[in-house]
Amino acid sequence: MEFEIVFDREADGRWIAEIESLPGVLAYGSNQHEARSRVEALALRVIADQIEQEQSAPEQVRFVA
Repeated sequence: MEFEIVFDREADGRWIAEIESLPGVLAYGSNQHEARSRVEALALRVIADQIEQEQSAPEQVRFVA
């Protein structure tokens, strides 16, 4: 599975990273790298929860920005 990370910058300088294909998976960071790291970690937790509930796992997880 490949997940696209979309970035935006707030007026106060914070970065937002979002994975639109995983509803609710977005994270803030003081820079783009921090936002990306946080959104990837959150996405992996969401995917792990989905695996536990559905008993199926993707063969591969890949993030692109």
